Amino acid sequence: MIPTKTHQPTLSLVLQEQANERMELSRLMAAAVVSPKFCNMLLKDPDGAIQNGYQGEKFSFSNGERDLIRSIRSNSLADLAGQLSRTFDEDLHIHVKKTDYFVL
Repeated sequence: MIPTKTHQPTLSLVLQEQANERMELSRLMAAAVVSPKFCNMLLKDPDGAIQNGYQGEKFSFSNGERDLIRSIRSNSLADLAGQLSRTFDEDLHIHVKKTDYFVL
């Protein structure tokens, strides 16, 4: 029989723990959407916004995640959301590449 080359595409996996991190980011953005005051604080003082939380609810980000959020400079919620999405997507995805192999 002639060997056949089978191609396996690159897979992108998000682990459960990382999905939970995305949920925390969603909570942060939801608070900014419903509260102009919180949104303003998030844009001007992201660390303060995260530490203070929103309406008694605290955000639980790791130090690395806080650093990522702090590093973003934005003047609007839309811009902040786009930058956070790109930044967290790069950080949260694990790329698994199966090598090409021969099937006999």
